[in-house]
Amino acid sequence: MSHRKIIEEYYCDINNLTDLLSKLTNCYRLLIGGAGELNSIASAHKKEIKDALHRVNELGDVIDKVVSAIDKSTGEYAEYCKMKTEIIKGKMKAQYMETEIDEELFLNNLDTIYEDDPKEE
Repeated sequence: MSHRKIIEEYYCDINNLTDLLSKLTNCYRLLIGGAGELNSIASAHKKEIKDALHRVNELGDVIDKVVSAIDKSTGEYAEYCKMKTEIIKGKMKAQYMETEIDEELFLNNLDTIYEDDPKEE
């Protein structure tokens, strides 16, 4: 497997973790809201409310683990991006980029001139 493929899969894993975090956070908010509503019901038993809060705490622990995994993963991915940038900077010559930009501008200018030329009509 190429290094590029490994990094692409690594990035995909980070995206999956952030998607999972988003879904877990929404569930967490819903569980907290449900526990709050349960607490406002007069006929609710204290044990039911404690159970609901226990579920909220368990999900909070899972969310903490996902956040920790994202922190570690994004740090490594950021280092990869920095390293890649430095390598690209070292390999690219400003002169070549300037020439390429000049040629593109020249070609665009020619296209504009020919589009505005009344002789073609």
